[in-house]
Amino acid sequence: MSSSWEQLFFQILLLVFCRHINTKTPGPTPPPLVSISSPLPTDVRSVVLKGESHTESVELLNPVNLTLECTWTGNQNKLPNITGFWRKDGDEVENSRLTVQLENDQYNLKRAFSIVSEENLGNYSCMFESEAKIDFVLAAPHMHEVRDKPIVSYVGDSVVIICKMEETKPKPITWNWYKANGTDKEQIFTAAEPLRYEIKNDERKTKLVVYNLTEADGGLYYCGAVYAIKTTIGLVELKVINFTEPLKPFLAIVIEVIVLVVAIMFYERYQSKKNYTAGKGMNDQTNTLTQGENNEPEEGSSMRQRKV
Repeated sequence: MSSSWEQLFFQILLLVFCRHINTKTPGPTPPPLVSISSPLPTDVRSVVLKGESHTESVELLNPVNLTLECTWTGNQNKLPNITGFWRKDGDEVENSRLTVQLENDQYNLKRAFSIVSEENLGNYSCMFESEAKIDFVLAAPHMHEVRDKPIVSYVGDSVVIICKMEETKPKPITWNWYKANGTDKEQIFTAAEPLRYEIKNDERKTKLVVYNLTEADGGLYYCGAVYAIKTTIGLVELKVINFTEPLKPFLAIVIEVIVLVVAIMFYERYQSKKNYTAGKGMNDQTNTLTQGENNEPEEGSSMRQRKV
């Protein structure tokens, strides 16, 4: 009897528990996260041109909505209006032609450009017909301190390759390293085992350490200063040679000396043989003449004897 009550009690509890689970109202589903992209910052670059041409360098780090303004004081004609337009890298920008009015003895031309990636960088030119132009060269910070001579190291050694950004330049976000692989660049990572590469970044300077060098490690290495708008690339060449390589010029000199000495010995031997042959011929001729002289008196005496 007690066991049946226990089973009944257990079934009631199980029924209540299941009912509680099934009748539970689910909470409202949270709305999906919506990424709200912040608008690009804006910037304005203006140039006043009094001659025929001018080049303005614009250094950019981040994507930006950039407005370029050109003001030209004009020429002697001072026409009431002229045609103005824009070019990018020598190609005319579509729908950029317009009529520019002469106001306050000058012409004004401006246009906004969205510079969001590396492809948007380049040379932007505002053209006042064919009379005048202003070039805006948009670029990421340049890397000037790059080694112009190759680094030379030996097989089995380690080498440190360094790239620097000038102190006057903005600090990059980070640094990357690449190695030339045919016509492509292959990024270098330091997670491989055994450790072959080590990268040490320090704000405006980066170091690439290459361990246990082989001849295959020689070639072109690229250091990349990463900015939001573009990665600025620097180039360093590494030459890996054997320890016998520096001896090659010395060995070449030794071989040349040996060849020269042998040539001199052969020449002296030839000259000695020639002189010996010439001397022997002269001795034979002298002996012949001497014998002839010795024979003359005898012939003379016999002839005298006949006369007598």
